Amino acid sequence: MPNPAAGSDAADPPDPAVSDPEEALLAFWRERHYATLTTARPDGTPHVVPVSVTYDPDAALARVVASAGSRKVRNIRAAGPSGMPVALCQVAGRRWSTLEGRAHVRTEAPLIAEAERRYAERYGREPRPNPERVLIEVAVRCRMGRG
Repeated sequence: MPNPAAGSDAADPPDPAVSDPEEALLAFWRERHYATLTTARPDGTPHVVPVSVTYDPDAALARVVASAGSRKVRNIRAAGPSGMPVALCQVAGRRWSTLEGRAHVRTEAPLIAEAERRYAERYGREPRPNPERVLIEVAVRCRMGRG
């Protein structure tokens, strides 16, 4: 399809966001948006909080840096060694996407540093210093939405 803004009649390659829904969804997870993380409280009720999240589709991992004492971290830890099923959802206008998977709390310094690096890349700033920082790592099993 010709690009009128380009001022020529040459056909430009299609915009991946229009022609490839999968690429549009992945691009949406690279843009600067916040998401919600849904965990289950010990009584089974949902706990939904805003988070900054990064998504690595090649590794099928979503990463959220958090404080060790936060309710979301306590909920995941209470689920035991098998982790907890969670959902991450981001919305911007008519675009939305949900990542579902099993979350574990990680405390290894190299993993936290990698999550901080990815956070800075996506959000354009370093996360604030936090000596109680941990990583919520979500092994993504399902991805859906409209990017």
